[in-house]
Amino acid sequence: MSDVQGSARPEVIVRREGALGHVTLNRPAAYNALTLEMVEAIDAALDAWEPDPQVAVLLVDGAGDKAFCAGGDIRALYEGARSGRHELLTAFFRAEYRLNARIARYPKPIVTVMDGMTMGGGIGLGAHASHRLVTDRSVLAMPEVKIGFAPDVGGTYLLARAPGNLGLHLALTGGRLDAADALLCGLADVAVPRGRLHDLRIALARCRDGDDAGAHLRALAVAVPPGPLAAARPWIDRCYAGGTVEDILLALEAAPEPDARAAAAEIAGNAPTSLKVTLQALRDAGRLSLEACLEMEFRVSCSITRRPDFVEGVRAAVVDKDRDPRWRPARLADVDRRDVLRHFETEEGPGLGLVEGS
Repeated sequence: MSDVQGSARPEVIVRREGALGHVTLNRPAAYNALTLEMVEAIDAALDAWEPDPQVAVLLVDGAGDKAFCAGGDIRALYEGARSGRHELLTAFFRAEYRLNARIARYPKPIVTVMDGMTMGGGIGLGAHASHRLVTDRSVLAMPEVKIGFAPDVGGTYLLARAPGNLGLHLALTGGRLDAADALLCGLADVAVPRGRLHDLRIALARCRDGDDAGAHLRALAVAVPPGPLAAARPWIDRCYAGGTVEDILLALEAAPEPDARAAAAEIAGNAPTSLKVTLQALRDAGRLSLEACLEMEFRVSCSITRRPDFVEGVRAAVVDKDRDPRWRPARLADVDRRDVLRHFETEEGPGLGLVEGS
């Protein structure tokens, strides 16, 4: 076992184990939430291993028994937004989204182990890889609308491609997925029991090429029974067919299914502006490449974190934890259509450079 020179940091453990390049997010007390320095450390490991003929496959996992990655370090982003240091948020989003794109296009297989809590930025790290693994303890979500934000890290691309209207349901409610539903929605490829993860690491260290990685995963994979979303497809596809958030809410509230009415209540508590921005983003994402979606999300993220709802949402959910955000505006009817569209305009100078002209 040897470290990649210069890349081992306390919050990201980077080492090579045989043919395996192994990255472990190492902030278990913070649910492995991502900082800019962690993003840069992961990117440096990818730099080192891409030309290295001794590395056949990469593995990304999280330390501890609670989370793969609960997202970006939301407290740090909150403090930056609250103090008006928006350049800190811009720098983080730029580095994070570029890493998401790189993971998706990396020339060597990357196996991500989304064991435990995997939300927001954790989806960006885990769900764009070539081999995406969930376990019996996986809990996935894109809960951004709950804190006055909007789906990012390529989440619009992924959710827009989930079967039927499942992605829109998840985006507007911020609902959680177990392993079965993650597989159904296309956020993961294979389920492996948590007790077999050590066996997987040993097998991957002996890989000769990318084909070996897939074979080892298939050998350890288990079938999982259908999750809750499989049975909910009929009412989800029906109720989320509306053209506006208001239409969707009306359909959910009028539905005979109790879970539909529960979804309506969940949506009604989320930030009105975030809901309308999210609906627009997912409508657009269905016709865009991953790179174009990330460029769009970059514009939205830089804009929406300058709005009062983001600071208020994080305050209510994470800082004070009173669960009583005061959104501005407080009603969907008061969200101006022109204001929604302004979130998609370029205001932060150069984009990510992932597509020509950005």
